[in-house]
Amino acid sequence: MFSILIVDDEPDNFDVVEALLSNTKVLLGSDEDPQLHYAASGQDALNSLDICQPDLILLDVMMPGMDGIEVCQRIKAIQRWQSVPIIIITALTNKKDLSRCLEAGADDFISKPVNRLELNARVRSMLRIHQQYQQLATFNSRLESMVQQRTVELETLIYQDALTQLPSRNFVLQEMAERSLQKNEKFAVVLLDCDQFQVVNGSFGNSVGNQLLVAIAERLSQYRGPEDILARLGEDEFCFLVDNAPSLETLIPFVEQLLESFKKPFRIGSCDIFITACMGITLTDRGKQLPEDLLQEADTAMYQAKLRGKGSYQVFDRKMHLALLKRLTLETDLQRSLDQQEFTTYYQPIVDLRTRQLAGVEALVRWHHPERGMVSPGVFIPCMEATGLIIPVGMLVLRQACYQMQRWHQQGWSHLTVSVNLSVRQFACPSLIADIDRIVEETGINPARLKFEITESAIMDNTTEAIEMTEALRSRQIEISIDDFGTGYSSLGYLHQFSIDNLKVDRSFVTQVEVPRNRRAYVVDTIIALSQQLGLSVIAEGIETPKQLEYLQNLGCEFGQGYLFDKPLSAREFADRYLKAAVSF
Repeated sequence: MFSILIVDDEPDNFDVVEALLSNTKVLLGSDEDPQLHYAASGQDALNSLDICQPDLILLDVMMPGMDGIEVCQRIKAIQRWQSVPIIIITALTNKKDLSRCLEAGADDFISKPVNRLELNARVRSMLRIHQQYQQLATFNSRLESMVQQRTVELETLIYQDALTQLPSRNFVLQEMAERSLQKNEKFAVVLLDCDQFQVVNGSFGNSVGNQLLVAIAERLSQYRGPEDILARLGEDEFCFLVDNAPSLETLIPFVEQLLESFKKPFRIGSCDIFITACMGITLTDRGKQLPEDLLQEADTAMYQAKLRGKGSYQVFDRKMHLALLKRLTLETDLQRSLDQQEFTTYYQPIVDLRTRQLAGVEALVRWHHPERGMVSPGVFIPCMEATGLIIPVGMLVLRQACYQMQRWHQQGWSHLTVSVNLSVRQFACPSLIADIDRIVEETGINPARLKFEITESAIMDNTTEAIEMTEALRSRQIEISIDDFGTGYSSLGYLHQFSIDNLKVDRSFVTQVEVPRNRRAYVVDTIIALSQQLGLSVIAEGIETPKQLEYLQNLGCEFGQGYLFDKPLSAREFADRYLKAAVSF
């Protein structure tokens, strides 16, 4: 039902309008006539707005006291009633007077005497417009409500982790920024990352992995202080924002508590899952650093903790930042150097200790940096191992070594062998055998003159695949040497399982043979005796003195290498020194 307010100082005019609108319900498509309300003055009209809730106002202009134009202005000044249409009923016909009515906010006007058809048409039109406006207002209200609801949902997605219901990374960053403006005491950021979480996901599936994350969040929540914040920053990465941490001494017991809590298994379904965590810690004064920098510091410290082993923690200091920057620079330089082909292969002679003749060479990677010159392998090889660049660089060294050895074979030195190191990551690479086959075919080298040196850890990490790999290499007539033997597992069991040709005695044992009654010196005796029993050849590396050489010869060690004979040389230096004439060592 529509509500119409009629404002006129003459009551008879109300009766006229009421009579003229008697059949308006048919015209309006409504089941009921509009509800009419009467106000005898402008003030009465203003007072009755909240009572009658008009959908339309019919307003007389000429009234004592407050005339219709002022009433119209005052109604339109009230926000709630601005959308209610006002039709001015007036005997004025002057254009200037009509203009004043429209300027006051009137939506339409009807001239006196009022005509039924005109009145009904204008009332129907204004009510239709008002109805449409109300529908639009309702739609806008619903839309605004939906936008507000969606905004809340998006804010929840942004600031709350959906899985654990903990605050998110964005929330932590915002909180650190806000707190830095409000307080002055120190606070700490403790970043926690689970060790080998991917193993759980890979073994039990994502569902169990998610349940484990929830369980970890619940356990960590027990250690959160009243003003602290615990958040989940990433997959298996959590963060404590520890409030009021004045010093490292006050924080360490808290960190050790957290690590201790991981010693108890997490019960997921019917399984007990054991998992450890590493933590990175940074302490700072509020306002001195950006939140992103603080998280980066904690992340750097956590990375260093992981290098120390499972269940470790590390406090950030500036040296770590410099070390990380140096590491990132090194990684960038290594990638660039691979693209620019700055890596080259050097060759160190391997000598037959029985004949003192050249038996072969070990191929060793060298890096000539355009600005830094020759970079020590001890600096860049660990970085290549960590980043995976050891795989393409290792294949580059193998290709260069095979090409070079094939040329030397063609020059008459067909008995020489070339030994190439295979790192743990290379040995685990699925395409290793295919890559080796391609390089052997490409270079034309006799595979029987090719040896691969593999560390004990490489073959012990996955014995089943290692057995298959060594057998595949041996089936191609390629020899296998265990590098740095004696420093790792040194198990007789695996020597029987794998297809192995040689053992290389680590230099750390060779250097001790000159020390009287040194236990490490006896390791060399044991390795050589063991090799002879198993029918394996022994290569001693790191021979630096004649006394070491004599000791090894007396034990029956077949081969050796070291600075006593020569350092690693470029291909040209090696050929000039050893291949232009027979050389005895």
